[in-house]
Amino acid sequence: MDRPEIILAPGPTPIPPEVLLAQGGPLVYHRGPGFGNIMREVTARLKTLYRTDRAEVLLMTSSGTGGLESAIQNVFSAGDEVFVPMAGFFADRWKKLATSHGLVVRTVDYEWGTKIRPDDVDAALAEHPVKAVLLTQSETSTGVIQPIRELAEVANARGAMVIVDAVSSLGAVPFEFDAWGIDVAVGGSQKALSASPGIAFAAVSDRAWAAHETATLPRFYFDWSAYKTFAALKDPENPWTPAISVMQGLQAALELYFQDGVEAALARHERLSRAVKDGVRALGLDLFGEGLEDNWTVTAIRAPEGIDADTITDRIRADFGCVLAPGQGPLKGKVFRIGHFGYFSELDIIRGLAALEMTLERLGFPVKRGSAVAAAEGVFQERP
Repeated sequence: MDRPEIILAPGPTPIPPEVLLAQGGPLVYHRGPGFGNIMREVTARLKTLYRTDRAEVLLMTSSGTGGLESAIQNVFSAGDEVFVPMAGFFADRWKKLATSHGLVVRTVDYEWGTKIRPDDVDAALAEHPVKAVLLTQSETSTGVIQPIRELAEVANARGAMVIVDAVSSLGAVPFEFDAWGIDVAVGGSQKALSASPGIAFAAVSDRAWAAHETATLPRFYFDWSAYKTFAALKDPENPWTPAISVMQGLQAALELYFQDGVEAALARHERLSRAVKDGVRALGLDLFGEGLEDNWTVTAIRAPEGIDADTITDRIRADFGCVLAPGQGPLKGKVFRIGHFGYFSELDIIRGLAALEMTLERLGFPVKRGSAVAAAEGVFQERP
């Protein structure tokens, strides 16, 4: 019997029925009060999620990468120098984006799976000042949450702007735009919020707006000034025709997310993460990456000796319709990754771990049947 696949990857995450219904309904015309109300509500809730009173939040039709590119285009000029700590696949994306737009990129390299050390960044900025530091909070390629608060403190003390890729972290782990001194933070609809892919959002500080005024990189579709002007209308709009149906779904997704509040959502993500990690350890597998207790988005797992990690992800998908993420870059074939943020329930995690148990046994790895499931149940049976 054909059934939908079980997605346990770090995004796009599963979509709740309420969101699918909202985006499958009649389109709201994007030049008028109906869409204006959607824009107003989505923006207000995102500001709460970012924990900001001072930033403006802009909504753009694109993937998260489009939102990151908008940050490069809107605050820099060709030849500006930026600093990118290199600790994974998405840090490398920052580097490629900046280089492609004519920026000078300074780096410090880390072994994948390690946390960036604020002292290293401080020393690099002291030796050579830059206009901004480009950071990734949730490095899903390695399963590491980077210490954004401490890194931003160092960058601010050295006079550098702080621009953060929060695409796979916003709404899943703590993030505080105002309190941490962030200048730009980019998120996406398809991760912790469990909406469809297609909407990127950027929170922009006064300092970033000031940089925008003098930045000279070419921009048109992603010109923040246009988004700011149209968002200030009596009935807020996008400057260009937006992904109306995705925006309707995002409104519904945020309604679901805020039913119990941000703290409850974060607590749920922490519990799902702990259940996955305890379940995997119960199978005798080793986790990958530093500071794993902080990462509630995705868990990276070392493949057992003698089994290629891609074989595990291929086999579990073929046999059970369960989608896990393979390793990226130098980790390909060495680790596989389980996502556990967004629209996941306790039983989704149980089902995924059961599929992993059976897959490993079929590949010849000695498994105590039910061990991963029992460990996860132990987490879920705890009472707050």
